Amino acid sequence: MNRQPMTFNWRQTLIVACNVLVGIYLILAITAFNDPDEAMAKTCTEVKIDIEKESMEGFLNPNEVKKMLTQQRIYPLLQPMNTISPRKMEETLQKSPFVEKAECYKTLSGHVCISIKQRIPVIRIMGDNGDNYYLDNHGNIMPEAGYATDILIATGHITKRYAQNTLSKIANHIVSNSFWRNQTVQLNILANGTLEMVPRVGDHIVYLGSPTNIDTKLERLRKFYIYGLNKAGWNKYNYINVEFNNQIICKRNNR
Repeated sequence: MNRQPMTFNWRQTLIVACNVLVGIYLILAITAFNDPDEAMAKTCTEVKIDIEKESMEGFLNPNEVKKMLTQQRIYPLLQPMNTISPRKMEETLQKSPFVEKAECYKTLSGHVCISIKQRIPVIRIMGDNGDNYYLDNHGNIMPEAGYATDILIATGHITKRYAQNTLSKIANHIVSNSFWRNQTVQLNILANGTLEMVPRVGDHIVYLGSPTNIDTKLERLRKFYIYGLNKAGWNKYNYINVEFNNQIICKRNNR
């Protein structure tokens, strides 16, 4: 019997070797995907804090965010990436009365990114009953923060219910209008629930009356400013009453 000489099949061997390499690559890729921290840098080299910009100024800045995380010993800079918990950071930040929403995540390059939407104060309540707090643009109560900020102030007979149900709407209307945001300094609530307004320019008090139809009353006052006080003088009157429709009652300043 004649035996055929054995030949080495290079093509088949090459195919098998390629399949083995592809299999090893897929195993490594799947492992890295399931455990992304293994593919990350060993430590956090940078913390990026982004606070969403609003038309109104809030209380938060990157230093305040860093302080909140540092107090809980979870500020990530120079910490091992596999020990950093974005969820724990989010939960900590969202406990702050000044944070509306927080999102945190890690990158493969060793960065931790923090994105924050803050609650925006629109009015500070300083009631006769000793209350001292802020209302945000959704009517929610924010604690007094100790920060100096140029914000509308409300004084007088103010309950929390009146503040949240009534003043928050008036404050939002004022701050959403650039003219009144710059012109209005203070609202004063009288014992019967009616309002007075202290303007920034002019030596007078504006009586708004009941907290209804504020937009109409302010528009009537704006026109009176433009067509009346601009000619007569801003200090001619010390009390301007815009409570009633289609008329404005002024008390002359005798000084």
